[in-house]
Amino acid sequence: MPTTNDKAVVQDYFNTVGFDRWRRIYGDGDVNKVQKDIRIGHQQTVDTVISWLKADGDLSGQSFCDAGCGVGSLSIPLATMGIQVSASDISKKMVEEAQSRAQQTLGQDQNPNFSVQDLETLSGSFDTVICLDVLIHYPDQKVPEMINHLASLAKSRIILSFAPWTIGYMLLKKIGSFFPGPSKTTRAYLHRDFDICDILRSQGWTIERKAMTKTSFYFSRIIEAKRPDA
Repeated sequence: MPTTNDKAVVQDYFNTVGFDRWRRIYGDGDVNKVQKDIRIGHQQTVDTVISWLKADGDLSGQSFCDAGCGVGSLSIPLATMGIQVSASDISKKMVEEAQSRAQQTLGQDQNPNFSVQDLETLSGSFDTVICLDVLIHYPDQKVPEMINHLASLAKSRIILSFAPWTIGYMLLKKIGSFFPGPSKTTRAYLHRDFDICDILRSQGWTIERKAMTKTSFYFSRIIEAKRPDA
């Protein structure tokens, strides 16, 4: 059987039929019940991350990487906190939408700095690297490589969120697969909490905080890890 190029599928999806769907979900216009539930869940994940950062005090002037920024749901609030944000996404259309929203909120400010890139090609050095709801597009065998690469860009902290593997969520995913639709989603991969933590710990990171976002149709485990000497 031919292998699936997940990256190409994701890039094509978010530049075509998926873009309009997720732009609506991450916006404030009318959506259906399921989409509204996902919108609420994603915002709760963003709010959790923002609350963690604010609890750490003034972060203005620090450098952050928002890997897989989508339409800027996290990047824009980070910029309003005075954080220097480098935001990227595999989808050109998503980046253009993020730039438009940032301009509406922040004016002509060059922060955040948006670019079209996938996770593998990211480079640089940042105080904090954040990657929310992106690992769902990567199978288990690719996740260690992706996390280790992202972690190599972070000086002191990395924050990840992912769809957690549980029997219940796996059954829900199976049920959903019986109702395919062209604008529904890409292939979704669930990951075990302890696997993600083990990957981080194997590279010398310490798990600092965890949280779980759970709505009817949105599930996301959030993990923050820091370098011991940070």
